[in-house]
Amino acid sequence: MLLIQFTGLSGAGKTTLAQMVKHRLNTLGYSIMVIDGDTYRKTLNHDLGFSKADRLENIRRLGYVGYEFVQQGTIALIAAINPHESGRQKLRELYNAKTIWIDCPIPQLILRDTKGLYHKALLPDGHRDKLYHLTGINDVFEDPLVVDLYLNTQQLTEEDACGRLTGFILSQIEQITNTRANQHI
Repeated sequence: MLLIQFTGLSGAGKTTLAQMVKHRLNTLGYSIMVIDGDTYRKTLNHDLGFSKADRLENIRRLGYVGYEFVQQGTIALIAAINPHESGRQKLRELYNAKTIWIDCPIPQLILRDTKGLYHKALLPDGHRDKLYHLTGINDVFEDPLVVDLYLNTQQLTEEDACGRLTGFILSQIEQITNTRANQHI
């Protein structure tokens, strides 16, 4: 039915919003699948590292998984960092994926640091616990050039962000439904 790719730094709220929207849309009778980047990194994509090529391959695979769900009439949400514009563009070209930028300023993410990743990434070089390749700190995050919906989770409550995302998805479903109805006339 619809493929949506999130993009945003670790801790911005991608998985939280995806799960909230899933619950809300399920109660409305929609089938929705959350494709969580962290989960798939441990399973399907366990063989990938964090080079640009591996990050792009990660998104390519997640996009394919999402497209398979879409073919079954499901709304698929890819909740992954998705740091490279070329990867996002590829999913738009291949699957007409909509892009949602879940944004939050780095100082706020450092304060949240739900996984302790920012603390480790900000350790001095050579420290035994130093985390390298944290997107936005010591690895690249390219701001999206094409965004279908922008959500700043520092400025919005979880409920407000969920409401806006749910509204966006419902409007996309309505457009798809209207397009299909017009094609049958």
